[in-house]
Amino acid sequence: MKLSVVIVNYNVKHFLFQALTSVFKSVTNFDYEVFVVDNASSDGSIEMIAQHFPQVELIASTENLGFSKGNNLAIRKSNATYILLLNPDTIVREDTFQQVVDFMDKHADAGALGVKMFDGQGIFLPESKRGFPTPKVAFFKMSGLSRIFPKSKIFNQYHLGYLDKDEVHEVDVLSGAFMLLRKSVLDKVGLLDEDYFMYGEDIDLSYRIQKAGYKNYYYPHAPIIHFKGESTKKGSLNYVKIFYKAMIIFAQKHLQRRGKTGYVLLLTIAIYFRAALALFNRASAIIGKQIADITLLISTFIGISWVWEHWVRQADNLKLINQHYLVNLPIYVSIWLFINYLSGIYEKNSKLFHLWISMLIGTALIGTLYGFFPNNLRTSRGIILLTFLIATSLMAIYRLILAWAKGSYKQLFYNIQKMAIVGSYSESKRVNELLNEIGIKRNYLGFISPNSQDFSQPLCIGTLKDFKNIIDSNDINEVIFCAKDISSSEMIKQITSLRNEVQFKMIAPQSEAIIGSHSKSSPGELLTYDIGFKINKTYLRRLKRFSDFSFSLLFLTLSPILIWIQKSKLCFIKNIFSTLIGKTTWVAYDKNGSPNMNIPKLPTGILSPINNFFIQDEQLNTEFIDRQNYLYAKDYHIITDLQTIFNSLNKLGGGKKIK
Repeated sequence: MKLSVVIVNYNVKHFLFQALTSVFKSVTNFDYEVFVVDNASSDGSIEMIAQHFPQVELIASTENLGFSKGNNLAIRKSNATYILLLNPDTIVREDTFQQVVDFMDKHADAGALGVKMFDGQGIFLPESKRGFPTPKVAFFKMSGLSRIFPKSKIFNQYHLGYLDKDEVHEVDVLSGAFMLLRKSVLDKVGLLDEDYFMYGEDIDLSYRIQKAGYKNYYYPHAPIIHFKGESTKKGSLNYVKIFYKAMIIFAQKHLQRRGKTGYVLLLTIAIYFRAALALFNRASAIIGKQIADITLLISTFIGISWVWEHWVRQADNLKLINQHYLVNLPIYVSIWLFINYLSGIYEKNSKLFHLWISMLIGTALIGTLYGFFPNNLRTSRGIILLTFLIATSLMAIYRLILAWAKGSYKQLFYNIQKMAIVGSYSESKRVNELLNEIGIKRNYLGFISPNSQDFSQPLCIGTLKDFKNIIDSNDINEVIFCAKDISSSEMIKQITSLRNEVQFKMIAPQSEAIIGSHSKSSPGELLTYDIGFKINKTYLRRLKRFSDFSFSLLFLTLSPILIWIQKSKLCFIKNIFSTLIGKTTWVAYDKNGSPNMNIPKLPTGILSPINNFFIQDEQLNTEFIDRQNYLYAKDYHIITDLQTIFNSLNKLGGGKKIK
């Protein structure tokens, strides 16, 4: 066997499907085999492989072994000349395997090889070629000097920015996302170091290969797509913790020798400092808007109050008492912020329209509560109204400025995506119907045919040879490639040819999962939707939790009355407290549905959408229940929960069991 491809998978079924599709489309003049090591996935990955890729050598682990141990399981089974470590969130060209193996055959000094990688928006991933994280290199990277001087041979040795990314180079470190290894070299230097759970193992192995006298080559002529590049993961707290721990392990193992102990200590301190800084930046990104909004609301309220007292109502001799600032101000600001929080204003894709509506709702709530205040605190509704108008305007302006600086200001407005599908007439029709079925709103302009055969079909807006002109002239900002009709090489070529604000997504043959990236402003950030489940929206889940908490308090207050209409009075009290702490929820999926349905997870529900149907037990079946559970997740709205609770007040001690 010439080549063994090893993929370690953990709960990325749809990406794995796309990766395997591209792998088995590869054209080579040699035999190759594919191992998939599944690290105890719970998303149906194993079943998908068995159904669609029976030729895969599947190694199913009962626990998450991590990257190193998972790869080693497959490497030990291989007798191939070369081992390719490949991430499941990648797409390779049809000629990739042939090219890289030919290069290794011609370069006997090559111990390993990596390729040029792009993220899902066609942006080059700098981790395609790297230097070793020596203390000096690590300092320049963590201090930000490498970003300030990206082409400097002194300051950017980590990503080797001074090396032409389109030329073959000898480099220090290759990425584990695509790492072709000579098996005979592995036999000498050993397998992946299992002290690393994830991240760092590719640096460690690259280092040992060089120490053994072999070279690591960066080969740019067989580019691949790597959806979840390193640049994407840096915002993850889990990434920060695991990555920097891996760097410390590397430093202790390979730099902890005579004369280097001090450097290791400095590097360890620097790593912890950088990790702390990353955590601080993460926290700032989460609460930064809240702090800015609080500042604007407080300052606007105080300013308007002063103007109101000294100018607007001066003739009435209005005097605002201290309670106006000590009581009214914190109550008003808290209500506005709380409504904003529930409305999802601080979520990533929130629109300015949402901000105005949320602030308006908060203002209406404040206006209602205003009537219950004692006379000495009822200063003026005009102050509330003007604070709402001015503060909301300022909040919108600073959001626009920040978004403009990042080049993503369009995301603050409701702009329906102009979408085109690249594929045959039949496949593009299937994909468009899928989007319509799951409620994805797009301005579908038409399909781009891979050839001229479909040119006469309805909604054909051109052929692939005019791809760039079609995108530019129609101002298209979303493209979905049908892998059934378009080669991986052609997809990668077209994705990397454009540099405007276009979102690229892909769908594999026979798949209902569309994978891709959100935008070029967030390279490699993952978007996976096989079904547009509204229940997955963070603000709706938060609103659902707030509803559960509120109803639990209400039911606890009314329990002396409600308990008498419950069949199980003890369960009613138990359900109140379990929902209060978040262990259960008042409304969720019916327990009698199929256990392996691919829908988002929720806490156990006391009630279910089935409680809204007044039908006999014998009329209920698994298919009907599954359909209702699916619709609940897909079209979730808080009103559904309210209706279910209202219709089932006598079942709060446990819903009716279905036989």
